[in-house]
Amino acid sequence: MTRLLETRLLVAGVGNIFLGDDAFGPEVIRALEQRPLPPGVRVRDFGIRGMDLAYELLDGWTVAVLVDAAARGERPGTLSLIEPERPEGRPAAPPEAHGMDPAKVLALAGHLGDEPLPRVLVLGCEPGELPRGDEDIAPGLSGPVRDAVGRAVAALHALVPALLADPLVTPSLARPEESAGPAAAVLPHTAATGAEDR
Repeated sequence: MTRLLETRLLVAGVGNIFLGDDAFGPEVIRALEQRPLPPGVRVRDFGIRGMDLAYELLDGWTVAVLVDAAARGERPGTLSLIEPERPEGRPAAPPEAHGMDPAKVLALAGHLGDEPLPRVLVLGCEPGELPRGDEDIAPGLSGPVRDAVGRAVAALHALVPALLADPLVTPSLARPEESAGPAAAVLPHTAATGAEDR
């Protein structure tokens, strides 16, 4: 029970609400309002504000779980748990401040401060529809990704307590749909509903 008090956990939704399935992260955060995560877990929608997230990662968190659309060549709506590689050393120039690519945000956070970065996991969803060509706006999630929002909330309700108990564990949330490397545990489609506290 002591570990619950020691572990600081951030759940961050990232993505652009105007770019189709890229809105997955913000939609999961919104769904968490109806089914809050345990007390003390910070839940926040960062949208496309990479600089804000980079600074937030320097605020003494033990673990950060980023919720995002992640194209990995799977069936649309497939959830994956990914642990991105940590950047080594300081970049020669500041990385892009307005991008939400997890690797770039981690590099930016490493560039901005000397504080140790938290462990970062990405709960990613395979997108089905993103804007094509000259399209600037493609509002709304595709059906498979909309269906994945509830499953992602359920996955977070399994993942977060395990991380609070042991921030170094990579929880096995369910049987994999397909083979995945050690850095990416795939979460199958299971019925669920959910929400979280902000």
